[in-house]
Amino acid sequence: MAKLFLNLRNVPGDEADEVRDLLRTNAIDFYETQPSPWGISAGGLWIEDADQLARAKTLMADYQANRRDQARARQAADEREGRAETFMGQLQARPGYVIGMLVAMVAIIVLTLALPWLLL
Repeated sequence: MAKLFLNLRNVPGDEADEVRDLLRTNAIDFYETQPSPWGISAGGLWIEDADQLARAKTLMADYQANRRDQARARQAADEREGRAETFMGQLQARPGYVIGMLVAMVAIIVLTLALPWLLL
């Protein structure tokens, strides 16, 4: 019976393509299910052979470690060069959105703390 190898929900397109290429390069047979039209299922990559699944999981662990290291290096480079996203940068770029979100957060906190006393 096939086992789900990778659920494609919230997986960026480039990462999904790289994982497919990784499986093909290492001669691991897989098939892909497409997302449902109503958003119930996001699709996935499935592997039938248990031996290939174990090998694929090992390859995937190495791939994810490399991807994580690349992302951290990119973030560190952005921080050194001043291109990283900051709160003040977001506030300057989109003041209405940031202030609106802050107001919404404060309102939720106030309602959460005040509601029990209001309902007594």
